[in-house]
Amino acid sequence: MGVKNISKLFDGSSYEHKKVVTFADLKDRKLGIDAFNQLYQFLSSIRDGTGQSLVDVSGRVTSHLIGILTRNSALLQNGVKPIYIFDGESHPLKSREKKRRADVKKTAQIAYDKAVSEGDTLTAQKFAKQLNYLTPQLLDDSKRLLTYMGIPIIDAPGEGEAQAAIMVKEGSLWATASQDYDAMLFGSTKLVRNLNITGKRTLAGGRVIDIKPELLELNVLLNGLNITHAQLIDLGILLGSDFNPDGISGIGPKTAYKLINEFKSFEEIEKNNTKVAEANIPYEEIREIFLNPDTHKAVKVDTSLTYDVEKIRSFLVDERGFSDDRYLRLIEKTGREIETLESQTSLDDWF
Repeated sequence: MGVKNISKLFDGSSYEHKKVVTFADLKDRKLGIDAFNQLYQFLSSIRDGTGQSLVDVSGRVTSHLIGILTRNSALLQNGVKPIYIFDGESHPLKSREKKRRADVKKTAQIAYDKAVSEGDTLTAQKFAKQLNYLTPQLLDDSKRLLTYMGIPIIDAPGEGEAQAAIMVKEGSLWATASQDYDAMLFGSTKLVRNLNITGKRTLAGGRVIDIKPELLELNVLLNGLNITHAQLIDLGILLGSDFNPDGISGIGPKTAYKLINEFKSFEEIEKNNTKVAEANIPYEEIREIFLNPDTHKAVKVDTSLTYDVEKIRSFLVDERGFSDDRYLRLIEKTGREIETLESQTSLDDWF
């Protein structure tokens, strides 16, 4: 979920809080990708005409594998260095958000089944996108393909975004790559959005938009809003985070920002606002999760992995039935492009 509606506050501000970047701007940058966030995107967007996930001849889901191959190939061909960070154990406070997501899927399943029975393809496609599950098999397949592609993986003890954030602060990563803003609440100094959804998208009604990667910097964001990092966290708690998904009824981005500006902290807001006080949110515990999350410290990114054309081909073609020549050409092209980039780097080092 991320922080509810916080993008409305950022996008409605009068200062320039983000800037469009290109793959060329990100060349040689190590980006910590929130793996679960990314895989859910692949599962949601890569589907057949009925809205179902793509599968191989044995009925095993392949949407995530197609996403990993195609989207990361574009990054690797341009010299971008993705590192996938997988979630570990969820904090107990996240149980309500996990239940909410499960309830959404139950409702979506009922609506999907009804649409299919009525032959309503468009409605079926809409609700099918909400029926995504990251099974152990999907996670194992993902890690296997990423490793064959030379992309390092890191298993976080807790939240993947928190692990990415601490690695950005420590300097082992350049930025966190995620659609959610949670990484900045965890203290990531840089956040790249839209990394793997770049391209043209058709909106409801037929309007086509061009989505490009965006870079946000924490200090720019805080200076523009004239608040501290702790106040940004308190603002997120007011709106609703993964650890208090309901937020506070009647308090949206503008009101939350106004309260932070006036009272400076959640403690003082609670003393002066009945609605906030009655919500009884464990803000101190949530704040501590963002300020001192459960993460590994001083993690070294494994740079010894290499892109292995033969292992990728064997896995996807021989084992999983990827017979389309388009994928074979992509695998081979990416291998050639990586070799070219490495040759250029060697020449640059020589001179």
